[in-house]
Amino acid sequence: MQKIISIIASLFLLSSCGNKTKPEEQKPVKAVNENIVTLTEAQLKGAKLQTGQLEQKAISTTIKVNGKIDVPPQNMVSVSMPLGGYLKTTKLLPGMHIRKGEVIATMEDQQYIQLQQEYLTTKSKLAYTEAEYERQKELNQSKASSDKVFQQTQMEYNTQKITLRSLAEKLKLININPAAINENNISKSVNIYAPINGFVSKVNVNIGKYVNPADVLFELVNPTDIHLNLHVFEQDLDKLYIGQKLIAYSNNKPNEKHPCEIILISKDISAERFAEVHCHFEDYDKTLFPGMYMNAEIELHNESLSVLPEEAIVNFEGKHFVFIAREKNVFELTEVTTGAKENGFIEIKNATEFSNKSIVIKSAYTLLMALKNKAEED
Repeated sequence: MQKIISIIASLFLLSSCGNKTKPEEQKPVKAVNENIVTLTEAQLKGAKLQTGQLEQKAISTTIKVNGKIDVPPQNMVSVSMPLGGYLKTTKLLPGMHIRKGEVIATMEDQQYIQLQQEYLTTKSKLAYTEAEYERQKELNQSKASSDKVFQQTQMEYNTQKITLRSLAEKLKLININPAAINENNISKSVNIYAPINGFVSKVNVNIGKYVNPADVLFELVNPTDIHLNLHVFEQDLDKLYIGQKLIAYSNNKPNEKHPCEIILISKDISAERFAEVHCHFEDYDKTLFPGMYMNAEIELHNESLSVLPEEAIVNFEGKHFVFIAREKNVFELTEVTTGAKENGFIEIKNATEFSNKSIVIKSAYTLLMALKNKAEED
């Protein structure tokens, strides 16, 4: 029995030893840098690579911003009726062009009649009071009447003059010429005239509606002085100046360029960290309307920037890269942040990371293809 147990134990021991993997049979783990590519001497010769370093070149940069067309307050007019009334007629529609002085609406109300009546009545009283004043003045000078009577007559005369003057100004407010009215031409209607040349922006009333003195009937715009209101982020404000030229265009017609000039730079920074920059259009275009969204390109003065030839930059997975030469035949793919372009050179914004480093400036895409092939083989 002991002999059988000894045989079974020996078999179990041999089985356990057979399942163990020898150390030398285990596959070693390699640390691989996926951004490194190594070329053989033949590949290096065929690639015809060329290396160089960052250069300093003067490049004119362009800021791309957006905004909308605006109108200065002096070119926008809100038309109202100072005494209120009912809208009798109007032909205005939004977008309609108007000429200064033309009738744009007719209002009517019984208070217009009453105002004309008061004016004519006061005018008649003033004529009587003036005659009485002159009579009392002569009597007072000859001591035929007391000073008190003369002073009362003088006060009444001055009061009537003040009343007539104030009624005349009220009539002018509703576009009635006081000198043109008499007892034979009292009217219940008054005209509203266009105060500017331009077009109708809004119509807020309809015929037959009663409007209060504070109600705005129409909004008119003089488009000859429209300007462009741009939003510029604070880091770019110090690069702008009054009189600087720029080009504006709309999304609908990007090929139609509108030259502009900066006339005002706001000093107020919004919560979104931008300021308003106001620009004049050099040529008035009737196709541009207030509220229209616009894009703009502002070309800045030339400044010295760290640059590389555009050929040195490769695009991979939506990012920009360069190859840094680590050794004669070893190159590392490194991400860069690019900026302005001009004359075949491109700005490198994170230039401090590449100071004094040897960078592939020719045939960089050959290295990128080699790196991708290497990744596929792995």
